[in-house]
Amino acid sequence: MKVIRRINHNAALALDGQGREVVVLGKGIGFPQVPYQLDDLSKISRTFYDLDPRYVDMIASLPQSMLLASADIVEQAEINLDGELNPNVTLTLADHLNFAVQRLKKGLVFQAPLACDVAQLYPREYELGQLALDIVQDYAGVRLPDEEIVNIAMHLINAEVENSDLHAVMQMIQIQSDVDRIIEQELGVRLDRKNFQYSRFSMHLRYLVQRFTSGEQLPASLGDFLADLAAQYPQVYRCALRIAGYFEEAWQWKCSQDELLYLMLHINRLCEKQG
Repeated sequence: MKVIRRINHNAALALDGQGREVVVLGKGIGFPQVPYQLDDLSKISRTFYDLDPRYVDMIASLPQSMLLASADIVEQAEINLDGELNPNVTLTLADHLNFAVQRLKKGLVFQAPLACDVAQLYPREYELGQLALDIVQDYAGVRLPDEEIVNIAMHLINAEVENSDLHAVMQMIQIQSDVDRIIEQELGVRLDRKNFQYSRFSMHLRYLVQRFTSGEQLPASLGDFLADLAAQYPQVYRCALRIAGYFEEAWQWKCSQDELLYLMLHINRLCEKQG
């Protein structure tokens, strides 16, 4: 392997045996005069391919511990999520973790208001965020607060999304939060986001949003039952109408009679299980 550019003492840009550019990490790997031939590949602790050149110089400002912790988190994520992530996530996550450690040392901890929604909509990424706190502690000797679980999960979610477009992810999380709040206000309940009924409701809501954004509609079949159900469950009906109004006002999506009926059924089932 030929090292062609020094990033810092422990990081460099190199060419592998096929002539591909790769960022390599390893103790003292960037210290010799470049270019030079690195024959002892055991000195390399990590390699990163396909990095955006804009992010490469970021490595020089990041502690080795944060880079290695982030690399381990991403590696574990690719195993658990069964797919490759955007290659730049290792650096962007390392930068975030480093900043989070700095904030913690200054006594600054920020709340994560959408934590429940992220945990419900993206449980695997949320669990990886929990695991990431252990990994960071192992490498850096610092225990980040639980509020960072969501931030780490969001980095992983973003890295999963094609073209790294976080808009749809954030949209869904915001909608879930807004709809939950409407239900709690209209029906006077406190939603238990850990139970199975809430999981079913979240999945229905997610499919509903997907239909809205794709322009797909349910086949008209059950709308005739709406009046009967509305008479039987007037509070649930008013709640569903308010949610439908929210969709139209905030997102310009119009609920069909069938969508409104299904929304009522899911809300009613959800609230029957709340304490």
